[in-house]
Amino acid sequence: MNTNYKFASDRIRDGFATQINIKPSNKYIVLYRAIKISIINKDLPHQWVLPSTRVLAEELNLSRTTVNKAYELLKLEKLILSKAGSGYKVNYDQVIEVATNTGRLVSFDQDQYPRINEKGLSYLNNISLINRLPSNNLAFRPGLPPLDEFPVNQWKKLLNTYWRHIKSSGLTYSHATGLIELKKSIRNYLNVNRNIKCNYEQIVIVSGSLQSLYLITNTLIEKSDCVILENPTFPNVHSIFKSNHAKILPVSLDQEGIDINEMNSLTSLKPKMVHVTPSNHYPLGVKMSLQRRKQIIEWASVNKALIIENDYENEIGNYNHSLPSIYSMDSEDRTIYMGTFNRLLHPSIRLGYMIVPKYLTKVIEALQEHSHRFVAPSIQVVMNQFIERNYLFQHIKNSISVAQNRHSLFLKEFEKGNKLLDIRQKAFCSFHLVAMFKKETTEKEELKLIEKLANANIDVFSLSKCYIGEQKEKGLIFGYSAVRPNKLIQKVIQLNKLIE
Repeated sequence: MNTNYKFASDRIRDGFATQINIKPSNKYIVLYRAIKISIINKDLPHQWVLPSTRVLAEELNLSRTTVNKAYELLKLEKLILSKAGSGYKVNYDQVIEVATNTGRLVSFDQDQYPRINEKGLSYLNNISLINRLPSNNLAFRPGLPPLDEFPVNQWKKLLNTYWRHIKSSGLTYSHATGLIELKKSIRNYLNVNRNIKCNYEQIVIVSGSLQSLYLITNTLIEKSDCVILENPTFPNVHSIFKSNHAKILPVSLDQEGIDINEMNSLTSLKPKMVHVTPSNHYPLGVKMSLQRRKQIIEWASVNKALIIENDYENEIGNYNHSLPSIYSMDSEDRTIYMGTFNRLLHPSIRLGYMIVPKYLTKVIEALQEHSHRFVAPSIQVVMNQFIERNYLFQHIKNSISVAQNRHSLFLKEFEKGNKLLDIRQKAFCSFHLVAMFKKETTEKEELKLIEKLANANIDVFSLSKCYIGEQKEKGLIFGYSAVRPNKLIQKVIQLNKLIE
């Protein structure tokens, strides 16, 4: 007998004997229960090949019909999978879901373990807000730049050079908030390209915007502190403030950005901070006017509050018409400036930064030391070289040119055959587009369509998920820039057919 089969047969036989002694029942139910518990207890590992129905029937002295019925029940729960020519395999990944949704089948006393604290449960309860499901689909996942244009060879050469010349002293711990060389390069880059002037000590190197917000909220937010968020906004931003027990004050937008009159009406609640995306509002693409930026700075001064300026796509949002950042105009050091390379280079690089007010630098550094430590020094050194050698500027310039062409192509193909959705803002200002439903649509219908597209390997985000509260616009968010032209045309045609 195959060794895999022998191992599985022995485990199943032991479980079968135990179960039939505990609770006599129909034999196929006993066998089903024995195998299920063996899988959930990890006695049978993920993707382990189970004996065929004939072999297991002989081993346990059961009829083949009994074994077939047990296997069918396990297949219904997706605890095992069957494929022609491959037999039956344990589907261990599904066990995690079963254990989470229904509780573990093995017996244990809940009181024998420490309780998960309130904040831990809060993060767990809000995980559904996060838009970060792993996927290999490039069409039409938002948040992706033109990945095929990334200069892999340049990056590879810089990385090889790093490892060729690294000394043993370079393999020890690095500064928690980032390498000084990279911080200085980012400071110079921001000065030249965005007219932002700061001390390099104020720059904190992070893995992305979500880590920046994690550090900010854990440093400043106490239970029931009021925080103003644009409505709609990034679901990830909403999630992290909500998980930290902040009282969320959603404020709508007008043509100039976040509604300043609505913000002023909330003064009595003493908001601690406001999070804004002035270069290119997510997801609607509104660009905050210069006058509104000045009003936000004045509002923060009057309310003794902080501004989080999330400048996630600055180069794209300011491509045609550049406006000064809130940070560059703030004379009171009340602005936390957030930027990321994940949306300019590729998400897997996990590299971003923030500039924090001087009074926060030491406490942020302490929190960084206690939690995330730092982005790998090798990545930081290579990124520093990438900026210094002007590769970053060249890549951004090329990415914008490529994205513009794909933006035009997407619009052209999308509008040929789509009768259900209407693109909200057609001017090039971001790596994503928002399409609204032309007719009355429920949130359930929106999510059903998203699921239908996902089953066809087309990933899109929900617009309604970006809203806080009951008043929600319905629509889809498309990322177009990571899809090559030929594939983009094919996928848009497929998309239109599915939507019809």
